[in-house]
Amino acid sequence: MTIAFVFPGQGAQTIGMGKALADAYPAAKAVFDEVDEALGESLSQLIWEGDIETLTLTQNAQPALMATSMAAMRALEAEGVTIGKAAFVAGHSLGEYSALAAAGAISVTDTARLLRTRGLAMQSAVPVGEGAMAAILGLDLDAVRAVAEEAAQGEVCQAANDNDPTQVVVSGAKAAVERAAVIAKEKGAKRAVMLPVSAPFHCALMQPAADAMAEALAGVEIKSPAVPLIANVRADAVTSPDEIRQLLVEQVTGSVRWRESVQAMAAKGVTEFWEIGAGKALSGMIRKIDRALACRQVGTPEDAKAAAEA
Repeated sequence: MTIAFVFPGQGAQTIGMGKALADAYPAAKAVFDEVDEALGESLSQLIWEGDIETLTLTQNAQPALMATSMAAMRALEAEGVTIGKAAFVAGHSLGEYSALAAAGAISVTDTARLLRTRGLAMQSAVPVGEGAMAAILGLDLDAVRAVAEEAAQGEVCQAANDNDPTQVVVSGAKAAVERAAVIAKEKGAKRAVMLPVSAPFHCALMQPAADAMAEALAGVEIKSPAVPLIANVRADAVTSPDEIRQLLVEQVTGSVRWRESVQAMAAKGVTEFWEIGAGKALSGMIRKIDRALACRQVGTPEDAKAAAEA
């Protein structure tokens, strides 16, 4: 059994996530305390007792999901499962930061601050209402790229997330994405669903956010991760701190190549994926990518104990 630890992205957030971990493991509680201190506010109170609309704001959701993933990681460590049990780490979009924190490449404090900056920069890059994203179900990546190209008509419209063989997300100018949804259905897509997001992530419209992240990342220490990172924009392993820094900048405007990343890990011998943190969205995608791959969620004390026994 060769394991990869994978970390969820935006959309997995729920009120109360990580609370049981913090109650059961002092090291997990310490993660939330560290994030609160890094941000100068009680994000943990919002996560555990706040309202979902406020938690879902990009600048809150990103550090909150990272904190929950790191709390789950600390619970695993308390049960005797260290990062060295994984052959690789990977994360979906913001989850890439959680993966790097778990692998010791970036401190939790720096990761929290980077994700707050990232969330604010991504939100402010495009005025609300001018951008959009849509999930195209039932067409593969090449077909969706062709749809996006046809829909662009001089505006930005790109394949942003290649999630699994049945789902590719397009991102860009609102009118162009709406055209893409119509064209996709004409070309045989089962569904085209406009997503409830506040900005068009992972497309060229995010360049101001990429510039902001280049500046923010320049001032942060990045170490070689304890295990290789499978990077979103490359879908291959990376360990060089300088390369990681550059790829995190490119990730803001680049596609999340999740399907290829999972295939790359499987090709390198990974047979089981542990989803560390909130939800089980990645497990669902992984099963659609390759039914032979096993998945395990680690988001509660019971999950951590079961994983350690396994």
